[in-house]
Amino acid sequence: MLKPWLLEIEHQLLPQLEIYSKQPYDPIVVHYIPKPWKLLGSGNYAAVLMHPNYSDLVVKVYAPGRPGIEEETEVYRRLGKHPAYSECLHAGDNYLVLRRLTGVTLYKCLQRGLPIPRQVIEDIDEALAYAVKRGLNPHDVHGKNVMMKDGRGLVVDVSDFMKQEYCPMWDDLKNAYDRFYYPWVRKMPIPNFALNVVRRSYRKWKKFRRTRGTI
Repeated sequence: MLKPWLLEIEHQLLPQLEIYSKQPYDPIVVHYIPKPWKLLGSGNYAAVLMHPNYSDLVVKVYAPGRPGIEEETEVYRRLGKHPAYSECLHAGDNYLVLRRLTGVTLYKCLQRGLPIPRQVIEDIDEALAYAVKRGLNPHDVHGKNVMMKDGRGLVVDVSDFMKQEYCPMWDDLKNAYDRFYYPWVRKMPIPNFALNVVRRSYRKWKKFRRTRGTI
């Protein structure tokens, strides 16, 4: 017997949901969502939705023609159960049902002036090391893809963990935390334009240090 949330997905959401891809490298377009489903977010491959009766779950639906669902399914299979990651509860032909993670992204913490304790950074570090032990390669881990909840760190997006190339994003974020996240900054809301200035300045500083052979 199918679970009630699976019946909702198969018989209500998927037949009526309209998402499509205009260009291979542009974000997908969400044209129509049947009520009472709600869109939580969308990216280059998929849309993430929630039903109010099943608020502890999310459904990630891949747009037609967009790749990646097989790889993401494998990532979740390797991760298994870990407190810093979501968990795949069901995999369909073009969608995944995931345990919902709630919290505030580190990017929004900076925008709102919410202090990020070091424990959050250490939790994410441990979670990424765990993924490596499982044969994965943490990729695209940045301030919008990691969260804080009750002072602990969570990793939200693992869809690119099967990629092989090195991704410096998390190392850069940690270095920025150590070098620039002063105590007087932690409760100060930082506007988006200022965050972009910090990001660009840090990249230029790192490039300069590399040319001098000091890092």
